[in-house]
Amino acid sequence: MASPAPHIVVIGGGFAGLWATRALAGDDVRITLVDRGNHHLFQPLLYQVATAGLSAPDIAAPLRHILRRQRNVTVLMDEVTGIDTGARQVQMRDGDPLSYDYLLVGTGATHAYFGHDDWATHAPGLKTLDDALLIRRRVLSAFERAEAEPDPAARRALLTFAIVGGGPTGVELAGTLAEIARHTLKREFRRIDPGETRVMLLEAGPRVLSSFPESLSAKARKQLEKLGVEVRTGTPVGAIDGEGVQLGEERIAARTVLWAAGVAASPLARALDVPLDRAGRVPVQPDLSVPGLPDVFVAGDLASVQQDGKPVPGVAPAAKQMGAHVAKVIRARITRRETPAFRYRDFGNLATIGRNKAIVELHGLRFSGYPAWLFWLTIHIFFLIGFRNRLIVMLNWTWAYWSYQRAARIILGRGAEG
Repeated sequence: MASPAPHIVVIGGGFAGLWATRALAGDDVRITLVDRGNHHLFQPLLYQVATAGLSAPDIAAPLRHILRRQRNVTVLMDEVTGIDTGARQVQMRDGDPLSYDYLLVGTGATHAYFGHDDWATHAPGLKTLDDALLIRRRVLSAFERAEAEPDPAARRALLTFAIVGGGPTGVELAGTLAEIARHTLKREFRRIDPGETRVMLLEAGPRVLSSFPESLSAKARKQLEKLGVEVRTGTPVGAIDGEGVQLGEERIAARTVLWAAGVAASPLARALDVPLDRAGRVPVQPDLSVPGLPDVFVAGDLASVQQDGKPVPGVAPAAKQMGAHVAKVIRARITRRETPAFRYRDFGNLATIGRNKAIVELHGLRFSGYPAWLFWLTIHIFFLIGFRNRLIVMLNWTWAYWSYQRAARIILGRGAEG
């Protein structure tokens, strides 16, 4: 009697988990993909949902639909509550435990408030579609409430948006909010002038987009300031509450504060009961397996990977490459071949600031402005999953470019507007 095909449990339907699963489509294995949600999310465009440029389905697709033709995969919508590496089992919140021959943990990262978790209520971060819809509701509601506010000081606070963190997410949010205020909402209100909106980008370090060369970082700052964004660097935020932020000795009245300053590894890393780095990530072996656990792999933002003395960045291309590599290693283990070491291929770094404004670093080539923006658009459309998503996003962006309008300005839900 033939032995059953090896069972691979993949936790997380993000870039790492999905790319590993798809890479094993032609292998004689059984795969169970577990995720708390039912969809794969294209996180690089999540800020577009938060700022009403795109709808949630434009950048997400159901995992079952993506994998509908891959017969060796079972998708479960459930939450993993524990991992017993000794018994080779994954505990589930609702379902029975899953036994595995190989395990891939790719649950990504969450928000980090540097010991100030109470700030989360007043300054939501952006990691999920729920986060994006909450931020969109707060942003659009701020303008509506300002229109009805008779007190000038309260109105100014409602029209002040503070984004904490000058990385790609913070820069994208700040630039887009400035464009919404000065172009999208122009002539739509009677009691307020959206053009007077104050958008502030607060970065504790010396410059924005610190992962880019200093010359591109400086260009990004100039482009932000040209859009009307007030960039503050060199001073960390000291406090955040429902009325605003404390920046050094200065109190800034801002009723909408958005968090883009830090990330922490998924808490599920602790379930592996292995040493973690300072960010809570799992330091892995060269083949992305966990030290002492050769049949357990960690990939994506949850993995701490060093290459040439530098950490592999927590970006989508790296997660995709890690997922595909784990599939290659598992295939090698099953056939008793030598397992290769992971090698990250850096295809470049890019960030968008706003309409016709972006920066790109590509194999030593650096450029900014309109050419960089076109390059950014092309890359993001290309990497979206599914023809429908690519077509809808392209049409929405084309319409927004010529009309300055945003396609998803509907306020859904009530409460939590800040």
